[in-house]
Amino acid sequence: MSRSQVYQLRPFVSIVFIISTLFIVVFFQMEERRLGYQVLKLNKEHKNKISEFREKEIQLAKTTRPQLMDSIAQRKFTFRKVQANQVIHITGNLVVGNPNLNKFSYSSQQESALETP
Repeated sequence: MSRSQVYQLRPFVSIVFIISTLFIVVFFQMEERRLGYQVLKLNKEHKNKISEFREKEIQLAKTTRPQLMDSIAQRKFTFRKVQANQVIHITGNLVVGNPNLNKFSYSSQQESALETP
């Protein structure tokens, strides 16, 4: 190519460069907006999942409260309430593997409950 042909192509090349640069800028702006909408959608889903988790946590707390569990145990499984003489209190130091160090102290109420059949 001669110099005159290169000089004739320069305006065309510069216009193509400017137009392609503008297209690239517009493309990146569209991508930024699209990603913004996607982040907004994910943020909304995240808030919904958090609220669902809280609702399920509240529902679990309601269904596993001690009063409800006692009533279910008494109604369905015919369990009775625990009485004072049924509870055994064990105090002392427990060391696994050394029976000489395991010392228990029982109260007199518990000892009498253990002796009587």
